[in-house]
Amino acid sequence: MKSYDIVIFGNFTKDTIISSTGTRQVGGGGFNYGAQAAARTGLKVAAVTRLAQEDSSILRDLEQAGIDVYPTFTPHSTHMTLDYPNSNPDDRILTTPLTAGSYSVGQFDDLEAKAYLINGSIRGETPASVVEHLHQRSGLLVADAQGFIRVVSEDKTLVNLPWPEKEYILSMIDFLKVDIVEAESLTGEKDIFKAAKMIHEWGPSEVVLTHRDGILVYAEGKYYEAEFSPEELIGRSGRGDTCIASYTAKRLNASPAEAIIWSAAVTSLKMEAEGPYKGSFEDIQTKIANSYQ
Repeated sequence: MKSYDIVIFGNFTKDTIISSTGTRQVGGGGFNYGAQAAARTGLKVAAVTRLAQEDSSILRDLEQAGIDVYPTFTPHSTHMTLDYPNSNPDDRILTTPLTAGSYSVGQFDDLEAKAYLINGSIRGETPASVVEHLHQRSGLLVADAQGFIRVVSEDKTLVNLPWPEKEYILSMIDFLKVDIVEAESLTGEKDIFKAAKMIHEWGPSEVVLTHRDGILVYAEGKYYEAEFSPEELIGRSGRGDTCIASYTAKRLNASPAEAIIWSAAVTSLKMEAEGPYKGSFEDIQTKIANSYQ
């Protein structure tokens, strides 16, 4: 059994990003953005993923960052197109023509952690049996809602649909991350403060909600807020993945108030460039000193 601070898992995605600045190809996946961000906190991180052998260069990138990687090779990776039609980073159209399949309990047999972070892209990637298995362990169970409410429609577009297992799954989750669109989809509530509290009442002790301007956390009966402060917005994709991974990493050893500031700083730095955050611990400290004092 190998022990880690955080085990993050989700399928690698071959992303095509379309925005006003052009079209580009990026190696994505929540586990990828999340693992890189968590590793910058100085913790011991493992990434579990599913992908095609031809995309294994992403594994070397993670290993170079000191992350242990546990891949399962599949016939093809998950493919995703992210189309941003305007300047609002919360407004996007996602399509997924191919996926790398679902996780099994056996993929975690030899791993233990202080926190397990479920970072799937679509419903079905993480079956209830995997959530149940990890819930029985001693570590925190953290999840991104996107992997449970996004469904591939007939035209391959991702849509947020009602989640039949919502209250059952959320009863097993310690921290849940949602963005503003997902929060409204889950609760029917446009007010982010009301939505966060409603989600908390279904089970998660802490709710991390991202929106175009920053982060709202509901924890320990209190609300915490922090704004994003990127010098320029280049890399919107991976914002939420970076946010919840960096929040969880810091939260293992700090209060919600400290963790949200750390997360906002890391996420702001990530948004200044395409792809995962690969800056240093010192860069984050400098960002906090300059923007969050």
